[in-house]
Amino acid sequence: MTETIREILKKHANLPAGVDDIADGADLYAAGLSSFASVQVMLALEENFDIEFPDNLLNRKSFQSIEAIARTVDSILDGRKVA
Repeated sequence: MTETIREILKKHANLPAGVDDIADGADLYAAGLSSFASVQVMLALEENFDIEFPDNLLNRKSFQSIEAIARTVDSILDGRKVA
């Protein structure tokens, strides 16, 4: 999943340093992720994983790092299996 997230970040995050050198746990906002770019990333994640982010996960913490994004997407996918 992290490779897919990295590809989405490469296309939509417009990070100044690029994605390849960012550790999975590194702060994406410190690396230059803007609020606008985080929305673009969210929309691409929704399309790629066929999910919808609930309002309670639309926050900075959900997009803080590649690891955080993976956890967030996993939690949505897990919730969908139960529903």
